[in-house]
Amino acid sequence: MRLVLLGPPGAGKGTLAALLKEGLGLVHISTGDMLREEMKKETATGREVKKFIEKGELVPDEFVIRLIEKKLTSDKRVGHGYMLDGFPRTRKQAEDLDRILGQIRQPLDYALYMESTLPVIIQRLGGRRVCRNCGTLYHIRNKPPKKEKVCDLCGAEVYQRADDNEATIRTRMDVYLKNTRSVIDYYNAQGKLKKLDGDKDSEEVQAVLMQIFHEDHKFNKH
Repeated sequence: MRLVLLGPPGAGKGTLAALLKEGLGLVHISTGDMLREEMKKETATGREVKKFIEKGELVPDEFVIRLIEKKLTSDKRVGHGYMLDGFPRTRKQAEDLDRILGQIRQPLDYALYMESTLPVIIQRLGGRRVCRNCGTLYHIRNKPPKKEKVCDLCGAEVYQRADDNEATIRTRMDVYLKNTRSVIDYYNAQGKLKKLDGDKDSEEVQAVLMQIFHEDHKFNKH
């Protein structure tokens, strides 16, 4: 199975990706994870990326496409199925992705669009906390650490990311919807778009997806 996961920050792409990775054995390619790794290593790319993220702006195409192309062409596991999480976010990125996938002969089966409402996204992201050392995610309401501001796994500080405050979340949502409307249209024209309710629990969304895959006989193709 070869998938793209689309949807605004907080729509549940990461949680759904974890379920699909476990259930289908797909390689999970998260642009967010790759960009955060670059920032953690304090590479030249990472320092540039940090400036955009802290302002709630999208990272320019050139940085993201460079990382995606490297991953898709160098990771041999991609041939057994993959899902791209958080990419593409613009029509140009979608076109560049099709070019890369054409070269490695690994075209997409679906673009899955997680539609989610602003109040749900603010509740999810506004309460999100992350370990500064190991990256483990917490939520002050749904999954708080056992000891306040201390990671259960490694004991390091648990903090709120700069881009998880409400004002920045609203900006990110506006920017995302403005930029991705053309991406949705792009995949819809190809007949690959599937819209999903991102306000629902990820297990419910996964069940709907499995039904779609079975009805389209996708499990027999790969």
